[in-house]
Amino acid sequence: MVTPPAPLHLEPDELHARATRIRLVLTDVDGTLTDGGVYYSDRGEEMKRFDLRDGMGVERLRGHGVETAFITRESSPIVQRRAEKLGVKLFAGLKDKRLALPDILRELGVTPEQVAYFGDDINDAAIMDAIRPGGLVGAPVDAQPHVRDRIHFRSALPGGHGAFREFAEWLIRLAG
Repeated sequence: MVTPPAPLHLEPDELHARATRIRLVLTDVDGTLTDGGVYYSDRGEEMKRFDLRDGMGVERLRGHGVETAFITRESSPIVQRRAEKLGVKLFAGLKDKRLALPDILRELGVTPEQVAYFGDDINDAAIMDAIRPGGLVGAPVDAQPHVRDRIHFRSALPGGHGAFREFAEWLIRLAG
């Protein structure tokens, strides 16, 4: 097994300064809020597993003045229902998340420096690169290698098993 690169290092004062500016956490869904698996029944029903701890992470962030939004390549009624349940904005069906970022920022009234991003795969890389210079980016422990070298925080947990909650708690601690 290859050891992943260490997360990008920022000094504690810079991490704190960035965390205090965060007003929005954008997160991918499949592989971050789910384990990346898709289950189909014999009737063709699709199912995905979400971790309730991650939902509490959304609530904890909201309690600290930080909103969460889902951003995903897929258009799924399951993800729509989860977003509704948690009261978060959903940006779905986006093949290029980076290209959608300016419209999302404008719609939600934030700058890239006020955004944290949580992702796990190649389709997250470009948006991570756009947010990383002034914001904060993270990934689950089982994120793909080409994402791991873009992050400030790597969860000890895999996607769909509390990794987002761990990222949320890290942001809250950093902001003090």
